[in-house]
Amino acid sequence: MSEKYFQFVRVDDLMTELYIYGEIRKPSLIEQWLEIDDETRVDAFSFKDALNNVDTPNLVVRINSVGGSVSEGLAIYSLLKDFKGHLITKVDGWACSAASVIFMAGQERVMPESALLMIHNAWTYAEGDPNDLRKAADDLEMITKPSINIYCSKTGLSEDEVKSMMDNETWMDYNIAFEKGFATNVEKDGEAQQSVKDITKYMKDLVSKNIELEKKLESFQKIKENEKNIVEKKDDWESFFNL
Repeated sequence: MSEKYFQFVRVDDLMTELYIYGEIRKPSLIEQWLEIDDETRVDAFSFKDALNNVDTPNLVVRINSVGGSVSEGLAIYSLLKDFKGHLITKVDGWACSAASVIFMAGQERVMPESALLMIHNAWTYAEGDPNDLRKAADDLEMITKPSINIYCSKTGLSEDEVKSMMDNETWMDYNIAFEKGFATNVEKDGEAQQSVKDITKYMKDLVSKNIELEKKLESFQKIKENEKNIVEKKDDWESFFNL
C-alpha cells in the first residue's frame, strides 16, 4: 500500500497519526487477477495489519476521502472502536459516505473550518424483473441501517432526522457538523472548541459525582452519630452501675 494515500506515522512515544487519503474499498477481481496494487485504495484487511502495529496510547486518524465500500467502512470503524487507547478522528478535507462512518469512531471528532462531511444512503446498480428491483431496494435499506445506528448513537439525533439527512445526501461544514453532534470539536483560526454536548455531559457527570460524595458524607456522618450514641449509652450504663 502506497504511503501517499494510506500511512501510519509514529510521531513520538505517545502519538501515532494515521492518514486515510484514498478510496475505501477492496481490490477488484481484475486487480486481484492481474496482481495490481492500486495505490489510492484503503481496505480493511491492510488497515487491520497496520493498526496492529500501533504501540502508542494515542491515535489520530486524519481523513480525506470520498468514501467507497459500505462493508469496508464498517469494518474499519469496528477496528478503530476496538483500539485500546485514546482515538481522535479529524477531517483534513472531505469525509464522505463510508469515510464519514469511519470519522464517527473517534472519541474526539475534529472538524476544521476547511473540512466537509457528507452522509447519504447506500446505493448500487440493479437489474432484473420487478421482484429483483424491489429486493434490491429492500437490501439497500438494510445495508444502510448500521450507518444510521452509528450516526444516531454518536450524535444523539433521532433516527427519523438521520434518515432524512441521508435521504437528502446532506453535506455539512464544521458549524453544522458541530451543531448536529457529528463533530465534538471544531478548529477555527487555530483555536479549538469543544462541543456543548460534551461539556453538558461533563457537567452532568460532575453533578452526579458531587451527589454521590454528598451521600457518602451523609452516611459517614450517620455512622459517626451512631458511634457517639453508643458511647453515650455505654457511659450512662457504667454510671448507673457505678462501674
